[in-house]
Amino acid sequence: MKMKHNNETSDSDGLLLVISAPSGTGKSTLISMLKKDFPDFKFSVSYTTRSPRPGEVHGQDYFFVSKDEFLRLKEKNFFAEYALVHNHYYGTPRETTLKALEQGQNLIFDIDVQGAMQLKQNMGLGCYVFIFPPSFKALEERLLKRGTDDPETIARRLENAKNEINQSHFFDYWLVNDDLHQAYSELRSIVVAEKLRPCFMRKRISVINNQDF
Repeated sequence: MKMKHNNETSDSDGLLLVISAPSGTGKSTLISMLKKDFPDFKFSVSYTTRSPRPGEVHGQDYFFVSKDEFLRLKEKNFFAEYALVHNHYYGTPRETTLKALEQGQNLIFDIDVQGAMQLKQNMGLGCYVFIFPPSFKALEERLLKRGTDDPETIARRLENAKNEINQSHFFDYWLVNDDLHQAYSELRSIVVAEKLRPCFMRKRISVINNQDF
């Protein structure tokens, strides 16, 4: 069953915020800044077929399952989005996500364009933000400066960036991360504006309407 979009009607008080960007654009830094200002935002807990890393807790960092179990759940349309990354599956549980939103939990999704498109199609709600680099030249310089990738990997990331940008029209908002503080100010403004939509204010306004003046 497809849910209605946030700008229509919803009983949910939680905001599903999806942020996508080409590698090297500064997405992780912006999300980190956002979580400091909005500590009630939580990352969605995904299912994965990879093994836990030291310190990771089942049900907190990920739900760790076997490949057979993951594929079984996939066939039952359990996931709102899923992907195969480096030979391991990752997926977002649809019903768990909806329940968290209905309970007023704000969720951040730091995912690629394909995952964002799946979420938008399967969930029918959410705020979708795409972050652009100021230019391909600037993006290349940032990737080189990180010093973590070889030239072949950087070339592949730049090619992927072009493909992702070509699909950015699916998103609700566009930001250009040329100046970090300006980009963050714009991202913060998006969150504040989204939380003022009637679907997120309904319970608060109903209390006001029930008061005696």
